[in-house]
Amino acid sequence: MPDRYYSAEPIQGSTATLSGSEAHHLLHVMRAKPGLQLILFDGQGGQYEAELTHCGRSTVDLALRGPRQDIEREHPFQLSLAAALPKGDRQRWLIEKAVELGVSRLVPLQTARATVGSEQASPKLERYIIEASKQCGRNRLMQLAVPLKLADLLNEEESATRILAHPGGPPLAELQLTATENRCLAIGPEGGFTDDEVTQAIEAGWKTVGLGSQILRLETAAIALVSALVLR
Repeated sequence: MPDRYYSAEPIQGSTATLSGSEAHHLLHVMRAKPGLQLILFDGQGGQYEAELTHCGRSTVDLALRGPRQDIEREHPFQLSLAAALPKGDRQRWLIEKAVELGVSRLVPLQTARATVGSEQASPKLERYIIEASKQCGRNRLMQLAVPLKLADLLNEEESATRILAHPGGPPLAELQLTATENRCLAIGPEGGFTDDEVTQAIEAGWKTVGLGSQILRLETAAIALVSALVLR
């Protein structure tokens, strides 16, 4: 299967031009030449078969071969994940797995025990999303939301089933969901949510769930809960 590449600009007409990191990868890593066949997507759904026609110094020109292929690999429900993001490789791992598992929206979360650093608004997070989407075949990019305080998150997503991970909460098996019901998950930082935060969430209509007797690191808890809800 041809390699997949992402166009930061909406794809229109019969040609496209790649620049930035995607062009750099083709030119300097793949040593691509005219005639290379590839798959192109712009994160808005669907994909195109394309052929490389010209290599510039920092750009690559492509010709689209046929109409857009409306291939969707999304779930029949929206899945939001709000988490106090870890740092370094743990952060990248969490984002990659969230993309692979079909999370629709990722919200960096600020809680009493975790603040959102400036690095969590940097373009590197968008790059993690793009790279994971290329690998797993998603044609829609996971949305990276602006960081939110927990108090603001609690009043969002009222049309979804809202779930707060909390040790000692009821088992996930007790949660009733329809196949198309939207879900919003909140995962706390190392140390978890405070008792006051849990109380506020319950009063706002959130459901608490536990994930077993072990205390999980936040990225483990996030991906375990996302996986369970996707597989259900």
